[in-house]
Amino acid sequence: MDDFSRQIDFLERHSTYARRWLSAHPEWLEWLRIQGQKKVDVQGIRDLLEDCGAGIQADEQDEALWMANIRMARQRLMLWVAFRDLNGMADLCEVTNALSHFAEFAVSAAIAFTRADLKTRFGLPWSKSTQSEMPLMVVGMGKLGGLELNLSSDIDLIFLYEHEGETTGGPKSLSNHEWFTRMGKRLIKLLAEHDANGFVFRVDMRLRPNGDSGPLVCSLDMLEEYLLVQGREWERYAWIKGRLIAPQPDSPDFAHCQKELDQLIRPFVYRRHLDYGVIASIRDLHAQIQAEAEKRSTGHQGRSRDVKLGRGGIREIEFLAQMFQLMRGGTDPRFRLRPTMEVLELIKQSGILPMHEVESLQAAYIYLRRLEHRIQIWDDQQTHYLPDDDDARSRLAMSMQEPNTSVKTFMVELERHQNNVAQLFEKAFSLDDSARLKIAPLAQDWAPDRTIFPDSYSRWQAWTDSPKQKLLPEKSRLIFDNLMRKAAESLQIEGALSIFADKTLLRFFDLLEAIARRSAYLSILVEYPRALSNVLDLLKASQWGAQYLTRHPHLLDHLLNAQSERELIEDPQQYWQEVRSNLNMRLDDVMADGDGSEQAMDILRVTHHNETFITLLTDLGIGVQQALPVERVSDHLSALADLILQTTFERVWPSVARKFDLPSESSPPFAVISYGKLGGKELGYASDLDIVFLYQAHESDYAAQEIYALLAKRMINWLTAFTSTGSLFEIDTRLRPNGSAGFLVTNAEAFKKYQLREGDNAAWVWEHQALTRARFSAGSSSVGTFFDSVRSEVLSQQRDVNLLRFEILEMRRKVHAGHPNANTEFDLKHDAGGMVDIEFIVQFLVLAYAHKHPQLIGNLGNIALLRIASDVGLITHEAAQSVGSAYRLLRARQHRLRLDGAEKTRINLENQPEFITARAAVQALWLEIFKAPSSID
Repeated sequence: MDDFSRQIDFLERHSTYARRWLSAHPEWLEWLRIQGQKKVDVQGIRDLLEDCGAGIQADEQDEALWMANIRMARQRLMLWVAFRDLNGMADLCEVTNALSHFAEFAVSAAIAFTRADLKTRFGLPWSKSTQSEMPLMVVGMGKLGGLELNLSSDIDLIFLYEHEGETTGGPKSLSNHEWFTRMGKRLIKLLAEHDANGFVFRVDMRLRPNGDSGPLVCSLDMLEEYLLVQGREWERYAWIKGRLIAPQPDSPDFAHCQKELDQLIRPFVYRRHLDYGVIASIRDLHAQIQAEAEKRSTGHQGRSRDVKLGRGGIREIEFLAQMFQLMRGGTDPRFRLRPTMEVLELIKQSGILPMHEVESLQAAYIYLRRLEHRIQIWDDQQTHYLPDDDDARSRLAMSMQEPNTSVKTFMVELERHQNNVAQLFEKAFSLDDSARLKIAPLAQDWAPDRTIFPDSYSRWQAWTDSPKQKLLPEKSRLIFDNLMRKAAESLQIEGALSIFADKTLLRFFDLLEAIARRSAYLSILVEYPRALSNVLDLLKASQWGAQYLTRHPHLLDHLLNAQSERELIEDPQQYWQEVRSNLNMRLDDVMADGDGSEQAMDILRVTHHNETFITLLTDLGIGVQQALPVERVSDHLSALADLILQTTFERVWPSVARKFDLPSESSPPFAVISYGKLGGKELGYASDLDIVFLYQAHESDYAAQEIYALLAKRMINWLTAFTSTGSLFEIDTRLRPNGSAGFLVTNAEAFKKYQLREGDNAAWVWEHQALTRARFSAGSSSVGTFFDSVRSEVLSQQRDVNLLRFEILEMRRKVHAGHPNANTEFDLKHDAGGMVDIEFIVQFLVLAYAHKHPQLIGNLGNIALLRIASDVGLITHEAAQSVGSAYRLLRARQHRLRLDGAEKTRINLENQPEFITARAAVQALWLEIFKAPSSID
């Protein structure tokens, strides 16, 4: 027996359906001999339909002949797919894609066949917006929408049309609704009616608005009103898979129809915030499905024998994937996928679930779908039940390409996959009631312990009598009360004698008040004990972090999973590449059609909130094993600012280019130069951005000033405007040549001349000091390279060292006078021996000696430059090390004080010898270099 004969024998032993059709049409064997070795692809399906006389152009036949032809095409396709699937020649994707694409072509062919008849009798409906024929829009739902049809699927369809009106061009006119209703009914008949050759697809229309009681076809206006007024939670899940299958993508009508449909469906399905409310909703829906499955399972040994709806079945994997889609798809367009396997892969790549858990779900999905196909291909029946008798199970075990597997081993493998799915599903949906916060009415006299939480006790008493509390929905009020009780219990156990317990509970009160009417955010704290624990850790550790979370509660999501924080620590370069890629994808999504600038500004702000918060969590050591040092925190915040600046530049330029009729595709010769904290990569959480805008153009190009000034103004607006999601940065541009009196943007050559000019118009020494901490941050890299050369030339100038010393000393004393400290506490930044002294020391060393030692020119940070200065003999190694350590110590303490909400970063030096030593080291080096103290008290 040759290979093909063995393959046919295997097919017929495992499919009575195949045996019947090959017996009735033995001539198909030769076709299958050739075709069975080929992958079932789109072109192969098109060819099959044409060969059978059922292609889209086949509209000259009578109806009975056309129906016979397309049914025969269906049977041949089923044999082709089953042959390859059972013999292990096709993977799951090939099988499901083939069946789904065939369904799409069959729908389009039925539309074309019906349209020809309706056009002759009633003319055509006309679109007012496109001034062309109005097509029937067919949305494939469920497995068809996800390109996941199985071997005996029905197809879930929704029929739509653009707007009301009447047909034109025929002997008799109909309303658009009646015309499309006739088309829809005829389409269903052409595909679903049984004749001697079987059927093409069973058609299910129950997912349309109002189900069986609703009209067969809907205008887009009717659909919009339905979704706004009556759209139910389960319909959000259903529409995740919704995909426009007619008109097809190669049709001129497709883009318009797709856009119109997206505008209605996307806001219905995907919320603009992370939506944890879906957890309880899907849990309720799952319970209903379980109950239905229990009713149907009589005689099938329980739900475990239903590979689709049973415990650990296909539906649980789909629900789990959809949960993350609904939760995140509003803020991250990557999750607006349809195929379940692709969603699972994204969950894995995003680190939302551990890799081994997702791989377990993927393996189970493939196994269960393959088993489902083998159950169905036996007799072309839409069933998901595992047969009860051992002979049938033995056959199934063999059909799974496991010829030597016993029924017992087969069942053990099946149950292993089902158990894995069930456990992960239960974990994801918090089906273990002991893990979730119990929601029950509090005792009437409950309040936080007055001795441990005196301020919180008073706040609670005021809250219970407040109108705000009484206006809350009953469920939200119960959740609020129980979260307060749980937080108080946790803090009481951890530190009954700590003054921080009361402060932390007050901060938690602020957070709960901010989210009290946002059930999705409350759900996170109820569903996930770890989130509540991490929230309390954050509130305890940082007042600034507490206020930030309260202002931006969507950040609660990051307290569930530390994957992003770990990636940021382990591979920051790869991390920022992924952030940039995701940000651009989201911006492309909102800016593809028209301007979309307001939505784009919101996306930038939410991205900045997310990444700032992730950095904060790594900074505080929440969810990670080791906290980040302050230098790396500033590196991350500076990298984030650079990303926002570059993205803003890229997104604003096209609108400016259009205004001046310039090509928007190429990057203009324009750059953002950062100074100060951003320039030195020492950015803090709430730092301003000191920036200067440079451009390159010939001096005679008078329009350039206007063009790039508008670009700079629009960038500043994007960065500073307050939108519904907040603002990004405070921008300071006063460091540009001539300060506030100068042009907003500067020609790069003029900048060079200004920096190098001598005499009355020369740049001030303080401007050259500022240049030591300046760098290219965003825009055209060629302009950035030019700036680097100017910076290098300026810093390399030979200067009168004594005059430089005098000018910098005078400038330092002016700065000191501007920040007086009558307090006995030591100001970490501004007092003598503080951080500003160190910065001025380094700037002096660079400006005085870079002409001799060019390695001082690099913008490497104060500690590295002190080390270089010692290497070339300008200061001692001991001084470089002690002052470098002092700078690190002072920055770290300043950073912590800022995180805890301190306006002025001052400390009492009593009993803090390390700070006394640090200050003394800085003052000693200052006196050695400047020969006078940095301040005159």
